[in-house]
Amino acid sequence: MVLWLCSSLWIGAAAIAVVDANSSDSSSGSRGSSTVTDRSLVKLETRSGIRPWVDPDTPEDVRTYVTSRGDTWELIMSDEFGDVNRNFTAGADHLWTSLEMPDGTNDALQLYSHDMTSVVCDDDEEGLCYLRIKSIDEVNNITVWNNYLRPPGFQNSTFYYRSGMLQTWNKFCFQGGMLEVRANLPAVLSADSNNTDIGKGHNARAELTKYYPTWPGIWLMGNLGRALFSSSTARMWPFSYSECNETVFNSSNQRISACDSDPGHGLNLNQGRGAVEIDLLEGGGVAISSSIQIAPGMPADYRRAAINESVGDWSYCVYSQGCATIGANLPGVPTENYKDRGHQSWYQGLRYGSNNYCAVDGNDTQLYAIVAAGVENITENTCSLLYCPASNDVQGDMGYIDDDKSLGHWNINSNGTCFPEMNGYQGVFLCDPDNQDSRCSAPRNDSTPKTNTMKPYSYQMDALSANWGIHMGAYYDYVAYQLEWVTGDSGYLRWMLGGHPIFEIPAREPENAILRLIHRFQKHYHLGPGWRHSLP
Repeated sequence: MVLWLCSSLWIGAAAIAVVDANSSDSSSGSRGSSTVTDRSLVKLETRSGIRPWVDPDTPEDVRTYVTSRGDTWELIMSDEFGDVNRNFTAGADHLWTSLEMPDGTNDALQLYSHDMTSVVCDDDEEGLCYLRIKSIDEVNNITVWNNYLRPPGFQNSTFYYRSGMLQTWNKFCFQGGMLEVRANLPAVLSADSNNTDIGKGHNARAELTKYYPTWPGIWLMGNLGRALFSSSTARMWPFSYSECNETVFNSSNQRISACDSDPGHGLNLNQGRGAVEIDLLEGGGVAISSSIQIAPGMPADYRRAAINESVGDWSYCVYSQGCATIGANLPGVPTENYKDRGHQSWYQGLRYGSNNYCAVDGNDTQLYAIVAAGVENITENTCSLLYCPASNDVQGDMGYIDDDKSLGHWNINSNGTCFPEMNGYQGVFLCDPDNQDSRCSAPRNDSTPKTNTMKPYSYQMDALSANWGIHMGAYYDYVAYQLEWVTGDSGYLRWMLGGHPIFEIPAREPENAILRLIHRFQKHYHLGPGWRHSLP
């Protein structure tokens, strides 16, 4: 996997650290360490010319980390951003590369430039140094190529602001561990801004979205794909799949599939590969999103009920529980509607924890016993704190957090603080320009000739995501955002804020969801085993 930084973000001191899950050590004995720990280390010549991955300025006391499971991991990469002479243009830095190109994804309004990223140091007694990524309002009209035009060709596009993106693509990769970034998120906090969130204290909840208008992101992506380079991500993003069963999933949709006995390029035979995305954080405003995107996704009858436009619903109603269509707001709600399917839907057993840096609101406080009873039979088409978990995930884990009774229950807002909610976004259906699948956003009709610009594909991807309320301290100061990532059948993803869990996905839950799906296919269609995800 590869670490990416993108959009309008300020990174603080001791900004980035990655510890290696593969160096796990549960013993309490001391680790040996080099006697060369000062900045002279960077002067040592290597045959490869690559500088050390661990910044010599990183304090010794943070070069090991004890995980939520009690293992001890060793620091393998850090960057304190202490040198104002850093140059992030292509080929200049051993770790990071800045981009000079427009963003062609998600209907983006910005383009990225080299001069939007720099290391600066405050001119005061503390002299804090940090990576700064700027954003400015600036209209740019650019001619770009669009493969999805019919016929494909150049088009004139307008971008309304300019920002920066840093990538470690093809420079630094890791396969499991803990990522920590200390960041100060962008906000309008000037005295003349009329932002009434100002002055309420660090623990106050951010409430006025318009004063936090940018979309900062810190995320990971498999090194086989490169963000913004769409030819590298087509049929690659966000696959986490390595099975060969053509009846369950058409292997031609995956560029490197388990059905390929001659993949070339030194790749393993019959091993599926892809570029999963894991977002440490995305967004801003009043809530932060933490997520993983994987493919292939679940079929329609294992997803939330499709909206019915004839009753006045449209696609965005899922974000506010505003859909009139029965079952279209949340998986498992209402209870009987989903029981009628005869099988479970979506992913089970996801874990949600409080952002206890937020101020307490008594109206948000829940009692486990009341929720546990209410969730058994939900008759409404929406959720309420009176009978649903605070996450609105009625299929989530409600056991004790880390098996510790004193920490309370997953999924229950017992403290009345900010609490993550299941994101209404659950993924999209991806297609090539010539595809006629009705699930594509713009399927080709019979009268339109094929463009033949790329190999055909059509597949669903899934997004497992939680949106969690943020406190004003995230905009005033530097906050530690963390992710523990362990691969394999007993692995997990765990998002944390200052060491406290916000969202967790045990590997067994996505895997079991797919195995249940296979079992039903085998039962009704006599298929062999074949659809199985694993954490990347």
